[in-house]
Amino acid sequence: MATFLLVIIYLAFISLGLPDSLLGAAWPVMQSDFNAPLETAGLVFMTVSGGTIISSLVSGKLLKRFGTGKITFVSTLMTAGALLGFYFAPGIIWLFLFAIPLGLGAGAIDAGLNDYVATHYKAHHMSWLHSFWGVGATLGPVIMAQYISGQHSWSSGYFAISGVQFVLAFILLFTLPLWNKGPENSKIALNEVPEDPKGVPYKDDTENLKPLQVKGVKLALISFLFYCGVEATMGLWGSSFLVKVKDLPAAVAAQWVSLYYAGITIGRFITGFITFTMNNLALIRAGQVIALAGAALLFLPLPPTFSLIGFIMVGFGLAPIFPSMLHDTPTRFGKKHSQTIMGYQMAVAYTGSTFMPPLLGFIASQTTIAIFPFCIVVFVAVMFLSSEKLNSLLKKEQIVNRKETNSTVW
Repeated sequence: MATFLLVIIYLAFISLGLPDSLLGAAWPVMQSDFNAPLETAGLVFMTVSGGTIISSLVSGKLLKRFGTGKITFVSTLMTAGALLGFYFAPGIIWLFLFAIPLGLGAGAIDAGLNDYVATHYKAHHMSWLHSFWGVGATLGPVIMAQYISGQHSWSSGYFAISGVQFVLAFILLFTLPLWNKGPENSKIALNEVPEDPKGVPYKDDTENLKPLQVKGVKLALISFLFYCGVEATMGLWGSSFLVKVKDLPAAVAAQWVSLYYAGITIGRFITGFITFTMNNLALIRAGQVIALAGAALLFLPLPPTFSLIGFIMVGFGLAPIFPSMLHDTPTRFGKKHSQTIMGYQMAVAYTGSTFMPPLLGFIASQTTIAIFPFCIVVFVAVMFLSSEKLNSLLKKEQIVNRKETNSTVW
């Protein structure tokens, strides 16, 4: 029963990923059809993300009142209706209107399922859960590319994805009883004291501190801000960069962006197995180095093929970072404030995906979309530096804690 429910959760996360990559893949054609400025995609994306932030902030109360299953079903139904609205949209203003329920539905699904898996399933399932988000995010541009190349119709692509969402909502409706039972025998021990790699318990000396006063929290928030800034910016503006700078056809550019999401998907699937042998710190660091190398390939004046390799490398590098940072929260900052800090991290993450892509779009509209790779390099570099500074700070704390533990033993 627990395994079957997990399959349903994975399907729900596919539905979460499907719409996320559509706008960026379709925008080169949509921009021409609507005769809209380049930066309009960023504003529509910001509207979606704004709805996501709002629903995430209120999701706790809704989940307690209605349960994860019902919220996931209603949210999936809401996103399906919003995507259908994109299909019928006669003008830009309608895109903004339907972007609101699209964002509201996505935020509730994200918060609810992350919390449910973190509470009821073991750690490696978190990476696999986000891998299935990548399945949806990868399939979105693939489906859109087929309609753009075949019919030159982005709206038909939205109609097809809306149909898939309605099917997933139908499945969720008929599996609602499973959520009430819950996989009790697979719960993780949330009250365990986290340990560092050498087996010394972390010192939970944050009892009298407010969450933002805990050492390293602000550095972690910076990491989340720029992580989601990179992920969202790649998805939204990657296709436009490939079309306008690398002179690729819109359909080919959409396919290349789908391979970026495929890198995230495959990377997170592999990460689920690697978590058995490698700790989160090593996974985060390795991912950031790979992403930085991929971003450098986009920045360098190389043939378009290297841009494809760069897109895949950035996706593969980003894969382990977000799930590992989420899972490491209690270990880094102590169990007392972990839930509150987790909420801060999610809010800042959504802020990054809300404002950083539109900011790039605004700057590009005043200059050129050719600044895209430069911004990606800067975003990844800032994320890497803030993460490494956090690791250094926590390492010093662990050394002090280890010395105090040893002196107590003696």
